[in-house]
Amino acid sequence: MLKELFYSEKDEELDYFRRASCQFAAFTARSPTKQTANEDCAGWIRLGHDSWVFLVADGLGGLPAGDAASRLAISKILDELEKIESPGDVRSAIISGIDNANQAILTSGTRGATTLVVVEFDQGTIRPYHIGDATILVTGQRGLVKFQTVSHSPTGYLEEAGLLNEKDAMLHEERHIVSNVLGSEEMRLEIGPRIELAKFDTVVMASDGLRDNLALEQVTEITRKGSLDKSLDRLAKSCRSAMLTELASKPGHPDDLTIITLRRNR
Repeated sequence: MLKELFYSEKDEELDYFRRASCQFAAFTARSPTKQTANEDCAGWIRLGHDSWVFLVADGLGGLPAGDAASRLAISKILDELEKIESPGDVRSAIISGIDNANQAILTSGTRGATTLVVVEFDQGTIRPYHIGDATILVTGQRGLVKFQTVSHSPTGYLEEAGLLNEKDAMLHEERHIVSNVLGSEEMRLEIGPRIELAKFDTVVMASDGLRDNLALEQVTEITRKGSLDKSLDRLAKSCRSAMLTELASKPGHPDDLTIITLRRNR
C-alpha cells in the first residue's frame, strides 16, 4: 500500500507518477506574495492494483492554523483508508475519515478550518467528493467539460443558477466567502456520480487559487494538451502568473495553489 502526504514548506514543488492503472501529477506552492506557511495540503493512497484515492485540502486563510487543519484532514482520511479490507469499503472509509477529520479539527483547539476535494479512482472510474470551494473538473481531450463541482459559496451558487457569469464571479468582492468547511458543526459532504473516464480524459483537483485566477476555458485548454506532467507545469505557471496580474478588468488573486491532475492509462 502506497500512502503519501504532499505539501511543501518551500516555495514550490511538482511531482509526477506513473502506475499500471493511472498516471498523476501533483503541484503545490505557497502564495507568491507571502512568507507564511502554505496552507494547502494534498495526499494519495493506493488501495489495490487499480484503486486509488486522491485528496486536496485548502486551509482557510484568515483563520488560525489553516495549514494544521488541512494536514490534519488529509492525515485522518488516509488513516481511515489504510484500514479497509475490501474494495467495497472505500466509500464508507472516505465518509468516516471525513467525519473523523471534522471532529479532530473541531476538538484541536486551533479554531482552524479547511475545504476538501476527494477523488476515488477504481479501474478507470472515478467518484468525486467535496466540501467548500476547491475544484474537481473532468475534461476530455478536445476540451469538453464532462463534470465540475459547484463551489459551496454564495458566488458559486449564483453562478450555477445562471445569475452570475464566470468573469463576474471571479471579480466578485465576496468570492472568498465559503459556506461549507471541515472544522464546522454544520459541515456537509457532497458526493458526485460515478464517472467512467475515457482514455484521454483529464481529472483536475485544485485549491481555489486555480479558479480564482484562471477561467474554465483556460484550464481546459492547457490540461487537454501534451503529457500530464508538462501540462500541469504549464497550468501552474499560468495560474501563478495570473495571480500577479494587476489589470483593472482582471486583477490577480494571490493565494496558495495545489493541483493534482490524473489520467487513466488504459
